[in-house]
Amino acid sequence: MEERLKEIMSQVFDVPKESINNDSSPDTIDNWDSVNHMNLVLALEQAFGISFEPEEIIEMMNFELVLVILRDKEI
Repeated sequence: MEERLKEIMSQVFDVPKESINNDSSPDTIDNWDSVNHMNLVLALEQAFGISFEPEEIIEMMNFELVLVILRDKEI
């Protein structure tokens, strides 16, 4: 799942997949703005067939936190 998440983030934020790591966040990825944050949410929902609660969307502030939320959803 980590590799799939990296692929999705790479596409949404238009960065090389290899540049995404546990510390990747809006502070380290220039294209991670509010619009692309929502694009990430939508891409993840489509890719994994899930829905996120508003609180989860707000918490998705780096790669590691997104991964934790996905694991909580048993992805």
